[in-house]
Amino acid sequence: MNATNIRRSILIIADDLSGAADCAIAFAGAGRRTIVTLDASSAVKADSDAHPIDVIAADTDTRRFAPPAAARRTAEALNTLNAPGRRVYKKIDSTLRGNWAAEVAALQPHAGLAIVAPAFPATGRTTHRARVLVHGEPLESTDTWKLENADRPANVQAMLEDAGLRCDSIDVDTLRGDAEILRQRIRATTKDRIDALIVDAHTGDDLKRLAEITSQLDHELFWVGSGGLARELATLPDLFSSAPGEAPVHEKQEGSILVLVGSLSAVSERQCAMLRERAGIAEMIVPPAVLRAGDRHADWREWQSKIGDFLVRHIDLLVRIGRDDAFDPAEGAHLSNALAALVAPHFGHVGGLIATGGETARAMLSTAGIGSLDLLAEVEAGVAVARPSAPLPSRPAIVTKAGAFGSEHALFGAWEHLQRLPLNTH
Repeated sequence: MNATNIRRSILIIADDLSGAADCAIAFAGAGRRTIVTLDASSAVKADSDAHPIDVIAADTDTRRFAPPAAARRTAEALNTLNAPGRRVYKKIDSTLRGNWAAEVAALQPHAGLAIVAPAFPATGRTTHRARVLVHGEPLESTDTWKLENADRPANVQAMLEDAGLRCDSIDVDTLRGDAEILRQRIRATTKDRIDALIVDAHTGDDLKRLAEITSQLDHELFWVGSGGLARELATLPDLFSSAPGEAPVHEKQEGSILVLVGSLSAVSERQCAMLRERAGIAEMIVPPAVLRAGDRHADWREWQSKIGDFLVRHIDLLVRIGRDDAFDPAEGAHLSNALAALVAPHFGHVGGLIATGGETARAMLSTAGIGSLDLLAEVEAGVAVARPSAPLPSRPAIVTKAGAFGSEHALFGAWEHLQRLPLNTH
């Protein structure tokens, strides 16, 4: 293929659905056709010369995998979706959850130098001396980290080195200093056999500078970051072959707004409280014991019927996973799949879906037969609005949000957004 005919685009590889969406949404906001896919092969089918995709965000669903399995699936996603002119962005959680280091190590031999910048200053996540801070406090001291990582240190460089990568780092002063010196540091990584370059960032302007400089280099590299660095890259027109397109149509189908919350974080708890208070929305908290046993539980059909009573009558509903003494973070996917199964018989009555937690969103969409989403807009940082890519009998408007993410207003703001959308009358 002639170099002038190569279509420039972006491939984002994420380990959960809400992360894929919140990373890719900035590109949709910049007028780029952006798809989040649950299945890499479906994105290959959707991309065509007639309807080209500028950004593919692939959810590998590897957050809860063992590191070797997560690495394999990540490499497979790259192999399936990579193409000439397509640059790679490995989306990682801004609080370093999941198998991100093993996944970066799996991509590095194929994609070149990893430019690692997890910071997302708009949400209070910064990096200093290769360590993540959350609103100025060390990540290790946060409830989110303690819940899933016990006493493990939250050191970006140590985690990458444990995955077998040779690392170097750049502090904020160097990033903000002479641009040519920074370019030379990046070019020198080849001679020094560096696999990953960790870059501190305190502000959005820091990430913007990093995006501008690295995007112009001939050096073979890929980006590793959260939604913070991605939104700065989205502003750079040279990453794409064509001008931005027209804004897509925003609409919903007739029905209730269903809010599914799988996250047990304190952030989600506060967001649910504001939603109940301001929207007056009904709430159901499903006991984990019911979800663990599934349809074998004596109360399964009663819970399914209760949910159906609201949805069939087009009454908005908040459904949450409860917590008990037997809770184990590793059972998140199982509980989310069971929650989706409770809703599934009545999903056709849903006009708008808000799903908090990547596992919860993926479970509901998979159960409903929705394999990919066109991203449309952003309610606030990290809260993405989408619609199913393929025409389906049930095509609700969809909002996804990572669990331990967003302002206290996030769920209410998402609900308000869906309330205001016009109905699809086609």
